[in-house]
Amino acid sequence: MNLFFKNNVFSISFGTSLSKVVGCIRQIFIAAAFGVGLTYDAFNYAYIIPGFLLIIIGGINGPLHNAVVAVLTPLNKKNGGIVLTKVSIRLTILLIFLAILIYLNSSLLINILAPNLSYEAKSIATYQLRILTPCIPLSGFIGLSFGALNSRGKFFLSSISPAITSVITIFFILINWIFIQENTSSNFLIYTGLLAYATLTGTFIQFILQIWEINKIGLLKLDSTFQVFQNEERRIFKLIIPASISSGLSQINVFIDMFFASSFQGAASGLAYGNFLIQAPLGILSNSLILPLLPEFSKLRNYKDNRGLQKKLISGIEYCFLTTILLTGFFIIFNNQIVQLFFQRGAFDYAATLKVKNILIAYAVGIPFYLFKDLLVRTYYSIEKTKFPFQLSFAGIVLNIFFDWFFIGAPIKNVGNFSPYNFGVVGIILSSVMVNIIVCILLSLNLRNENIHLPNLDLMRKIILMSLAVLIDSILCLNILQNTKSLNSNSGNILILTFGSLIFFIVYFLLTKCFRVNKFKIYLKI
Repeated sequence: MNLFFKNNVFSISFGTSLSKVVGCIRQIFIAAAFGVGLTYDAFNYAYIIPGFLLIIIGGINGPLHNAVVAVLTPLNKKNGGIVLTKVSIRLTILLIFLAILIYLNSSLLINILAPNLSYEAKSIATYQLRILTPCIPLSGFIGLSFGALNSRGKFFLSSISPAITSVITIFFILINWIFIQENTSSNFLIYTGLLAYATLTGTFIQFILQIWEINKIGLLKLDSTFQVFQNEERRIFKLIIPASISSGLSQINVFIDMFFASSFQGAASGLAYGNFLIQAPLGILSNSLILPLLPEFSKLRNYKDNRGLQKKLISGIEYCFLTTILLTGFFIIFNNQIVQLFFQRGAFDYAATLKVKNILIAYAVGIPFYLFKDLLVRTYYSIEKTKFPFQLSFAGIVLNIFFDWFFIGAPIKNVGNFSPYNFGVVGIILSSVMVNIIVCILLSLNLRNENIHLPNLDLMRKIILMSLAVLIDSILCLNILQNTKSLNSNSGNILILTFGSLIFFIVYFLLTKCFRVNKFKIYLKI
């Protein structure tokens, strides 16, 4: 059993790490090929609906994946194969009709999602969306097969699958660079559709690999589709629907942000690059700080040990702010070096760097509240009190619409801007920050109703001291950076990031220790 667990952990960790690395390389290639231009802007809108379905239906740990794992795990291979095949056929037929509907109405959908895009950008996005529509029925089987493979202890393929589309995208970009030199109309169609064709090809390859693997382990039963396993089928669909609605709520805010971003040229591309840089360290922090706490919370709640749960939560909040405030300072101080090192080459010029730098700074400001909200929401779910966070999700959508509108100048058709504050695309990110702050405050205060009392004043004092530590640290590092302007190459940026981040982290660690808000301990073996 121990060897089984170790092998699975290794497979998942290796596959996921490899996917992240390849995904990073893919984003670097996309930046060099498309910059913050029209084609990548359009692709971000074209991918909204297929991407949403790929995440919700075809994604690892998505509703479909989790439902299949829950239902198929207790069944034997034969019965599991019959249930999987029947559900696959039904879901695929349903998704084919949905894909046809989206294909036929692609122009209308792009107009709804991005009303203020230029005519050319809308045309490209419509063209890309039509290419991407076959991904919709393919996503159904991919999500089902992920769950089926995991229910039989096969984790490597599902962990490495995201890397397939990344590799295909890199390959397509390289082929385009090598073989397509002339700017003819047919080449323009290939260039504008390249990312969509790469995504479709990668998704289709995933589909083929999943069929091969499912058949290999005996879970593909095309000759037994009329045998009755209605209870298991109903259970899968019963689990999918509410989970999809819950997961979908978080995606609605993405739709809203993209709707308002369509007013600004290059905004969708800039948001994609900035979000990419932020999500990697955020994901690491979330997995390392929050995930280990959740089973502890559930256990303490079952034992009715509210004092122990409260103590663990307070400690989690302190570590959450200690690490995220450091991350905020790091991205703000070294934003120029980070963006230049990752993206500034090819089509991604200095103007694109300036745009993404500002977006990165805005994202960085919101990091502490994003992770704090994640911790609080997961705390509610771990103690099985889901109603209040669910209600706040709806309130958050309304607030996001208002703040998005207000921070881009509160435009009113045929009247002009109602608000004097027009932050452009940065305002869209600041809107999310404001919503997260409000939601965090409400979630924190409502914990009293669950008999969990947070020492809000003491936590506020510690957060202020952590912020003071990062401010002093930032001023010191900014003064050092003033003397490194000559190091403007990639090798120079690597040196600055290596030694600068080392100094930044050490100074922050020492200052927070002096302020007595840092409980991290370093053990030295002598």
